[in-house]
Amino acid sequence: MKKNILLVEDDESLGFVIQDSLKNKGYHVSLSKDGEAGLKDYDSKTFDLCILDVMLPKMDGFSLAEKIRQRSKVTPIIFLTAKGMQEDKLEGFKIGGDDYMTKPFSMEELVYRIEVFLRRGGVPAKESTVRQLGQFSFDTNSFSLSINGQIQKLTRREAEILQFLSDRMDTLVKREELLIALWGDDDYFKGRSLDVFISKLRKYLKADENVDIENYHGVGFKLVVKE
Repeated sequence: MKKNILLVEDDESLGFVIQDSLKNKGYHVSLSKDGEAGLKDYDSKTFDLCILDVMLPKMDGFSLAEKIRQRSKVTPIIFLTAKGMQEDKLEGFKIGGDDYMTKPFSMEELVYRIEVFLRRGGVPAKESTVRQLGQFSFDTNSFSLSINGQIQKLTRREAEILQFLSDRMDTLVKREELLIALWGDDDYFKGRSLDVFISKLRKYLKADENVDIENYHGVGFKLVVKE
């Protein structure tokens, strides 16, 4: 079955190129040219992934992403950003974006990143997806973290990071190892993006004082559950 992708891009030429390229790869692509139209399109169909330009008329990409996150925590969101917008990219991760592409970019790289997200989302679990982290129950399949009846829905990227660390419980995971495994490279900006996600996860985990992600400055992170 074809995967459905929402593309919101106001540059007509770029939008056509992306849509045509992804269709040739076997995806079904719905193209909207402004944020309001993109939200209407999102609400009318089911999408496996969203590609949002940041600078959009009527509703910018970040505002659109916030509204999408109100509807779904798990739909992957890839932002398309212009050069020189690094702080805006960090804001995008705080909102709930999963990845970004800086214009101009190669279609091969965009397709690769899309395939990584959709491949992770489409692999059925072969064993129980729920693991205990202190008082927390972490469901790696539904991307949820629950404690005392309270459920925190995680974004796909947040869940991937927490799963990566919980697979290596009480082990120092180097920053570059985590970045390469989940982002494909370990450049400076992606390192800052990782810090944003770690900060959000540590905030969620404060509900159990015995669970923490320890930060070894400049080296890496360790997920610990104290007795």
